[in-house]
Amino acid sequence: MMWIKVHPDVDLGYIPSFFIESDPRPARAQIDERYEHGGGWIPQPGFTMENNILRYPKDPPYHPLAMARLHDEVIIFYPYSFLAIVQPDGSFEVARVD
Repeated sequence: MMWIKVHPDVDLGYIPSFFIESDPRPARAQIDERYEHGGGWIPQPGFTMENNILRYPKDPPYHPLAMARLHDEVIIFYPYSFLAIVQPDGSFEVARVD
């Protein structure tokens, strides 16, 4: 799985190790299993997204730092360790993965 760094100095830490291309499960299931020490995948409601820019009420917009594709999903890493999993239909979930 190849990550495209939108910001050259981004440090993804262990996040790439949570996803395995040969695992047919969706990103949500993979990270939930492999990020157990962090509590698994716990979506945070209230975010909106347009053109990959993430917004939360009263916060400044969050611009992507890195992106990857896993099967038919897009995974986007944002500042403050927010991670979005975007489905082909445009629906998405966001969780903090730090």
